[in-house]
Amino acid sequence: MSTLTLESSNEQKIESKETLLEIKNVKKFFPVKKSLLQFNKEQTYVQAVNDVSFSILKGETYGLVGESGCGKSTTGRTLLKLIEPTEGEAIYNGKDIFKLSGQELRKVRQDIQMVFQDPYSSLNPRKRIGKTLEEPLVIHNIGTPKERTEIVMEILSKVGLQLEHYFRYPHEFSGGQRQRIGLARALILNPKLLIMDEPVSALDVSIQSQILNLLKTLQSDFDLSYLFISHDMSVIRHVSDRIGVMYLGKLVEEAPTDELFANPLHPYTQALLSAVPVPKSGAKKERIILEGELPSPMNPPSGCVFHTRCPFAMDRCKMEVPMKKEIANGHHIACHLYDK
Repeated sequence: MSTLTLESSNEQKIESKETLLEIKNVKKFFPVKKSLLQFNKEQTYVQAVNDVSFSILKGETYGLVGESGCGKSTTGRTLLKLIEPTEGEAIYNGKDIFKLSGQELRKVRQDIQMVFQDPYSSLNPRKRIGKTLEEPLVIHNIGTPKERTEIVMEILSKVGLQLEHYFRYPHEFSGGQRQRIGLARALILNPKLLIMDEPVSALDVSIQSQILNLLKTLQSDFDLSYLFISHDMSVIRHVSDRIGVMYLGKLVEEAPTDELFANPLHPYTQALLSAVPVPKSGAKKERIILEGELPSPMNPPSGCVFHTRCPFAMDRCKMEVPMKKEIANGHHIACHLYDK
C-alpha cells in the first residue's frame, strides 16, 4: 500500500497562541422544500451543522475530519458566508463575520480565502489562467495592470508552476497543476487563513505528497493558518497541529494531533482510527465495526447523536445531549462516558 512521504515531520508546537478565528455555536440548517401533499405539514430542516465551536490559532493547522455527510465542508463554507449561517458567531479581529456585509465582508474575505476540492469546476474554462489569477486583484483594486501581471508571475513561481502557464487554459493542466492554481488564486491577496476543503482527495498519492509538502512550505513563507478539511485520517495526521472530529453535524472530540492518535477517547474517534491502514507488512490491527447506518440529518437521534451506533451507549445517551468538556490539556470531548 502506498504511503505519503513528507519533507518534514508534523510540528506540534505553535509559536503564537493568539487566536485568529473563533467559532461559537455555529448552526446551519437547510429548509426542505415541501411537495403539494406536504403543504400543511411542519417545515423540516437538514441539520448540516449543529452547535459547532472551535478556534484557530495563528500559525497553526486545524484539521476537521469526519465521514462524508458529517457537515465539515458546510462548516468551512459557512465561516466565509458563502452559505448563510442559521445561528452562531465567527469572530475575526473582534468582529462577527456573520454580521458583516458589503465592503466589510469583502475586506475579511481578503484575509480568509478558500481552496475548493475540485479546482477545475472553480476555474473559468474560457479564461487564461493569468487573467483568472488577476481577477481578485482587480476586485480589490490592487495595483496597476502591469503590477498585477508581475504579482501573478511571482505567485505562479511560488506554487511550483512555470511562467508560460500564465497563458494557458484550465483544460491544459493536470489535476495536481490545477490544485496549485487554486492555491495561487487563494494566496494572491496575501491572506492570513486558508480554508481548504478536501484539497488533495481527488489526487493520487504521489501528487498528494507534493501538494502537502508545498502547503508546509507556503505556510512558513506566508505565515499562514489553515483550516484543513478532510475525511482521510492519514493526511490529517501529517498536516494538522490540532484536530476536531465531526459526526452528524456535531463536534464530538478535539485534541492536539499526537494526543488524539495516542489516546482517542470518543467511541466514534476510536472507530475512525481503527480504519486507518497499517503500512507495515503483516501488522495486525483490531478493527472497530460500527453497526447500523448513519442517521439522517433531517431527523437526527435525540440526546447524543452517536448513541444509535455506539457500542457503549447508556440510557442517558438517548435523552441528554453531552456537553463538551476538557479531559486533559487541550483535549475536549462530548461524551457521557467521561462525565464525573
